[in-house]
Amino acid sequence: MNHTMTEVLEFIKENDVKFIRLAFCDIFGTQKNISIMPEELPRAFEYGISFDASTISGFMNVEESDLFLVPDPVTLSVLPWRPSQGRVVRFFCDIKHPDGAPFEGDGRNILRKAIREAEVFGYNCKIGAECEFYLFQMDEKGLPTTIPHDSGGYCDIAPMDKGENVRREICLILEEMGIRPESSHHEQGPGQNEVDFQYSDALTAADNLMTFKSVVKTVAARNGLHASFMPKPLPEKSGNGLHINISLYKNGLNVFNNRSKQHGEVPERFIAGVMAKIPEMTAFLNPLANSYARFGRFEAPKYITWSHQNRSQLIRIPAAEAEYCRMELRSPDPSCNAYLAFALVIQAGMDGINKQIPLTPAFDANLYEADAAKINSLTLIPENLGVAIELAQKSTFVQRVLPLKTIDKFLSSKRVEWNSYTQAENKEQFEKEKYFLKV
Repeated sequence: MNHTMTEVLEFIKENDVKFIRLAFCDIFGTQKNISIMPEELPRAFEYGISFDASTISGFMNVEESDLFLVPDPVTLSVLPWRPSQGRVVRFFCDIKHPDGAPFEGDGRNILRKAIREAEVFGYNCKIGAECEFYLFQMDEKGLPTTIPHDSGGYCDIAPMDKGENVRREICLILEEMGIRPESSHHEQGPGQNEVDFQYSDALTAADNLMTFKSVVKTVAARNGLHASFMPKPLPEKSGNGLHINISLYKNGLNVFNNRSKQHGEVPERFIAGVMAKIPEMTAFLNPLANSYARFGRFEAPKYITWSHQNRSQLIRIPAAEAEYCRMELRSPDPSCNAYLAFALVIQAGMDGINKQIPLTPAFDANLYEADAAKINSLTLIPENLGVAIELAQKSTFVQRVLPLKTIDKFLSSKRVEWNSYTQAENKEQFEKEKYFLKV
């Protein structure tokens, strides 16, 4: 949907809207909202709706706690699972200081900055996400278990695939909300599912991912199931990834289109830039202690390499034509803050272009089966959250992309989390309590 402020106010009046949700997320990507009545919407557009930012993870201190939510009219969505009479709509919001200045720690503001900086050089990034999640059974008390919803495998059909109806309901609701999924299927793990999205501009892609996660959780609960985006909910099964597909456009042309030779080495330099900054970005792309259990198995990468089509690599170039030509970054997982993740990846790619970073040769071997002689020279993705935190802390690149206060609050919290994890006697129980029910 694409609405002006005036059109939104007319829509609210004409469609029996009785409740308005103003959505935003904290620095860790957890969605929050405040609800207002329709009569308050003009004030929200003009001045914003205040909230106590000191209670939101990574935002403000108690002594300077007031921030304001200003709804973005373009993001208007009706929530289809709410009553058709007395409708509920939702907006994503920009976060402002009392004087109207953008709040530096607002993920949407950070991503907008990255988009603008790419546009200065004539580039426009389009992103399509592939997001995986598990469906688990509930017990007789209505609490989540770790028993998968089914025992299906990759692209299975019913009766092995019991998630088909849930995926269909998710996709139909997303369409009603103006988001068009490209495809959906059962993934490798028992009870594991994936929905892929069509390309859109980076900000819309991040907004859509936030909507998607909310819809998945809601639809699962309505079907008596628990949906988990935890990176590795089952130790010996496939993990949940968030593959980020990126196309780069200049003058209306996709520079990743292998039939177009006029952009020379630009695609290679963009890929090289992302690869060069992966060690420094990983704390934000894979922000949980559990994230690192996913790497190196079930088509999740372990090394900083690239290849054509090879799914054991960090970056692969899928077989595609014209507008579908792209690079696919395979390390991120769904627990990340999409706004921060997309901003970092875009800026890393642009860094590669501007500094003319050369791309290393493709590594076409299966990295899960390659012998030691072939992989000894390869650089590892950070092996755990502790290593990733230290690399991010020292990174001048991260400091250029993200506000210093955001970096400090994010990494300080993650350092506490990592220390708690390393000291936990029962790490599986720690992960279940910290991640399984919440992510």
